[in-house]
Amino acid sequence: MQKLNTTLVYILSVIGFLCCCFYGVGTIAAIIAIVVASKELNKYNANPQQFVNGKAMKTAKTVAIISLVISLIGLALIAWFYFNQCEFYTWYLDTFGDQPGVTEEQLAPIYEAMEEAGCI
Repeated sequence: MQKLNTTLVYILSVIGFLCCCFYGVGTIAAIIAIVVASKELNKYNANPQQFVNGKAMKTAKTVAIISLVISLIGLALIAWFYFNQCEFYTWYLDTFGDQPGVTEEQLAPIYEAMEEAGCI
């Protein structure tokens, strides 16, 4: 009996989770994990008696799909921030600007970023 390579799929899925906010790197890792899992499952489906961990590979593929969804959400948030910088900065100031203990010195980088983006 042989084993399918679930370790690679799990490692790529974890990389997808960890890198979900790094401009699409998590998405790439998750897609690779899904492709590898699909190939391994095709081998398993062709001859299930030859492999002992087909159920584990199905679970690994599910984890890879979840990783892809989370990475796509992170990528969508990054894209939203890029195209709506002024709205984000306004939200940030409305949420955190009036908090006790927040000084103008701490908010200065936000005001500078707003100026660079043309929001002010």
